[in-house]
Amino acid sequence: MSTGTIIIIVVVVIIVIIGLYVLSLYNKLVSLTNKIEEAFSTMDVYLKKRWDLIPNLIETTKGYMKHEKEVLTEITDLRNKGYDKLSNDEKIKANEKMSTGLEKLMAVAENYPDLKANTNFQQLNSNLTKVEEDIANARKYYNGSVRIYNDTVKMFPSNIIAGMFHYQAKPMFEVNEQERENVKVEF
Repeated sequence: MSTGTIIIIVVVVIIVIIGLYVLSLYNKLVSLTNKIEEAFSTMDVYLKKRWDLIPNLIETTKGYMKHEKEVLTEITDLRNKGYDKLSNDEKIKANEKMSTGLEKLMAVAENYPDLKANTNFQQLNSNLTKVEEDIANARKYYNGSVRIYNDTVKMFPSNIIAGMFHYQAKPMFEVNEQERENVKVEF
């Protein structure tokens, strides 16, 4: 074999190795994207479940909270936006607002002993607590999937391949500022 033939073989082998590497990274990005979509879909089920619990909770509390219209109106307005028509980013933002509104509603409910003793309210509150736990667990899974994906998209040399195929970092599902504050317990 001549030197020219050896050089051609080496170049071909290098091109094949680079091609396989690019293909492998591309497939990894596709797989991670699918995992994020699956994680969001799982979380979306729980967010929708909570979304659907809200009207029942509001109806149960309306009779007791005649003076608390602001809280009820805020949650009702948010709930009336039509969940299925929201994009994933809009669902995340609506969820943050819904969490804040529900926290206010539960805080206000503390002022109404008859409401807290109401069987419907207790059942709805129990269901809501379970759904909130499911949302928290789904959020962990989603954020873990996003972290792995974002690491791949941002780290060298996979960031070059991700950029070539227009893969961009995805947002985490974070808690809002009110949820980060310390809980104040008063007796």
